Parts: sequence; structure tokens; C-alpha cells
Amino acid sequence: MTDTHPRPTLAASAAIIDGDRLLLVRRGRPPSQGQWSVPGGRVEWGETLREAAIREVREETGLAVELGPVVEMVERIDSAPTPTYHFVIVDFLARPVGGMLQAGDDAADARWLTPDEWATLPLTPGLAPVLDKAWRMAHTPDIWET
Repeated sequence: MTDTHPRPTLAASAAIIDGDRLLLVRRGRPPSQGQWSVPGGRVEWGETLREAAIREVREETGLAVELGPVVEMVERIDSAPTPTYHFVIVDFLARPVGGMLQAGDDAADARWLTPDEWATLPLTPGLAPVLDKAWRMAHTPDIWET
């Protein structure tokens, strides 16, 4: 028996926090084109989730990052009667360790923002609670020691 149904797409992303600011990118392509999100994308065949998150951050922002723990695992499914996408996304906490910020790949813009600033932006659906959780985690003593 052959399974011809589409499968969910596995993706990895990073909530990059540096002191009192967090990095967001404005999506340059669908889905959610024009909205702000954390850098991330599809996991390639043979690539670990962590490798994918690090690669996607570099491609979309020009930054090298150190990954910390998983912040959240989320699903994004198109709300149309017949879904056009289904992503399973693993969001990691991260901090910058090198590179120079420059929007690239499918990011239309990339900016360091404070919580007050990101609260005013059109975020991808469901992102705000993930950012809040990442922010709390990043400001937990010894989070980088585990």
C-alpha cells in the first residue's frame, strides 16, 4: 500500500536573545509573508534539528549562534478547508556568538527589538507566547550552564 498523503514539514528555529533585546525577522515569503518571526526553516535530509536551526539563522541573519534548550514545539497548519501547509517547528533558545546582522535568504528584514517594540509588530500566529517563554528562560540564572 502506498501512502500518497502529504506529510507535515519538520522545521527548526531560534529565539535569539542578547541581553535586553531579541532578534526577529520579517518573512519575505509565504506563509505569513510580511509578518515578523524568529529565524528558522525546514530541516534538510540527514540534518539534526540543532544543525538546521544554526544553518537557518546564519542564512537569514548572517549571525552565528550557540543554541540552548528547546523553548517550545509548535504546529502551524493552514486554516483553509484543505490545508496547504502543516509545519511542526522546534524553537530553540539561542544567543549570538559571531557574525554581522544582515537580512538574507527569505528574510525581508532583521532587527534587534525590546519586548515593548516586538509587542507592536504583526507577529506570525501564535509566536507571542513563545517569545515570552524564551525571554523568561533567557533571563533565568544558569540557563546556559545546562
